[in-house]
Amino acid sequence: MARENGIKRVAENRKARHDYFIDDTYEAGIVLVGTEVKSLREGRISLRDSYVEVKGPAHAPELFLVGAHISPFEQGNIWNHEPLRVRKLLLHKHQIERIAQRVRERGYTVVPTKVYFKDGRAKIEIGMARGKKLYDKRHDMADRDAKRDMERALRGRGEDRR
Repeated sequence: MARENGIKRVAENRKARHDYFIDDTYEAGIVLVGTEVKSLREGRISLRDSYVEVKGPAHAPELFLVGAHISPFEQGNIWNHEPLRVRKLLLHKHQIERIAQRVRERGYTVVPTKVYFKDGRAKIEIGMARGKKLYDKRHDMADRDAKRDMERALRGRGEDRR
């Protein structure tokens, strides 16, 4: 079988962008079992209410994806995976240390934003996030509505000139 090329997006966590300010993003690999990969290829993953947890000592931290639901593979029989199991994330050591330091010191949280296949390998995009207050969410919604109204008005102006 030929190797896949390019990027195929599987899932996106739009709620994360609504609930948090995403400052930095990182691309990480995910440690998966075979039936999880097959379920991912079918797009059967939910990132809602999932987050990334930093575990381990300060000199050797590790990142784990918690709360992501990958549905069991239908033809998986007795070797199927647990849907809500904790999955290890793979990044470079200096990236993990930087993330762990920011989570400890500055109060950031780490949330998954996208899951995709890149050249046939499952990847996850994680973001360093700060929580939004209710007034921030309202401000974002007002900006989005104003931009939509402006686009509508500009689109309507061009039609009248004919």
